[in-house]
Amino acid sequence: MSRYLPIALMFAFFIAGLNLYMASKPTSKAPIYNEIKKYSPYYFKKSLGGLEILSKEDKNFKEKPDTIDTYHRFEELQKEWGKKHLKIDRDYLVIESLNKIVKVPIKTKEDREFLNKFYGIK
Repeated sequence: MSRYLPIALMFAFFIAGLNLYMASKPTSKAPIYNEIKKYSPYYFKKSLGGLEILSKEDKNFKEKPDTIDTYHRFEELQKEWGKKHLKIDRDYLVIESLNKIVKVPIKTKEDREFLNKFYGIK
């Protein structure tokens, strides 16, 4: 019995590590996300202690979440911003950012599903 204990512990730590890794991964994105990202106010800045989330619109905004929560918090901020500033008009995504309105064509079904699932807009 004690002979199998180290193997069982290694297996348990491997499973726990894999679980944490999977939980910290960001959501997969559609190609249209690269266009949206250009107009989003939130971005990452590398610092000595890890990543910080800053805003182009509010110079006083600065968040430094835990390493595991960094990408999840960034996605939450993106979703909140998207619900206010993104709209779908037929086959175009309308982005209202920094007193500018931009229309981006929705080219694929994957893009439309991503907008619905990630930002909650139809």
